[in-house]
Amino acid sequence: MKYRISASIGKDKYKTEITNDRNSIIADEPEDLGGEDLGLAPFELVLSSLAACKAITMRMYADRKEWALEEVKLEMDLEVQETSGQQTTYINANIELIGDLDEEQKARIIKIADKCPTHKLLQNPIVINSTLIQK
Repeated sequence: MKYRISASIGKDKYKTEITNDRNSIIADEPEDLGGEDLGLAPFELVLSSLAACKAITMRMYADRKEWALEEVKLEMDLEVQETSGQQTTYINANIELIGDLDEEQKARIIKIADKCPTHKLLQNPIVINSTLIQK
């Protein structure tokens, strides 16, 4: 599967419009970084993608099993630590499962959360190519 988005930034610091031609969102930087805090910051968008993928994956799994999962709540945080020229990113996903589930079902659902496609994407090598478009 291939995904494509478009992003555009004008002179407003640092409001960025992002669209997939069907839906759109605004990204921005917080005021302490010079933005106007009009939308989620780039790292918050990464966390949002991961949280959404985990939530959807858990929901799909519970639905297939016909388990009584009423709601999934996630709180995500990301911290970047730099040491001697190396950068390590720590992402924590705190997950609350609401519904009539036993401990075995909860453990299985949490394990499934780590199998979501975005989780796998972020754990594997990523190659990013940036190309200038000449018009």
